[in-house]
Amino acid sequence: MSKKSTELLALYEALITQVKSDYSDDNTMTVKKLFNIVTNSKEFLSLKDRAKANELALVEQFLKRDIAAYLQEKNDTDLSHSPTMITVENTLWHWLSGITDRSQIEWHEVIQDFKHQGHYMSGEIVGQGTMVCTNCGHEMRIEFPGVIPDCPQCDKGEFTREALAP
Repeated sequence: MSKKSTELLALYEALITQVKSDYSDDNTMTVKKLFNIVTNSKEFLSLKDRAKANELALVEQFLKRDIAAYLQEKNDTDLSHSPTMITVENTLWHWLSGITDRSQIEWHEVIQDFKHQGHYMSGEIVGQGTMVCTNCGHEMRIEFPGVIPDCPQCDKGEFTREALAP
């Protein structure tokens, strides 16, 4: 290897070391930001003075490639930046909040059933559940809290609620 090639390689290695140091200081930097910082450093400017245009273009390509590979390797070992991991976490929290909400509603409805001793009248406010007319057996599915209407089959107003399914 020629003396010039050895010097250029040493400068390139200094640039890569600088990338690692800069990223360690601020690990939120992107490839573009790191590349801009490095290409404005004194090591790069020294390299620019010593290299020909085609050599400099090649160094810039290698630098971009190596910075991207370095960041990819760092992010691969840190799963918290992984889009897959972020999606899994968000889905898990969504499921847990749904379970919590559903459990709270079910407990509220169980308490209401105890208070009503299983019997409801039209005009009363009820949460979700299936109301069964005590006169004709018609079932009405209540999805959201609201007022119990008269039975659409027989116009009577006395109901029982089916047990909530888990």
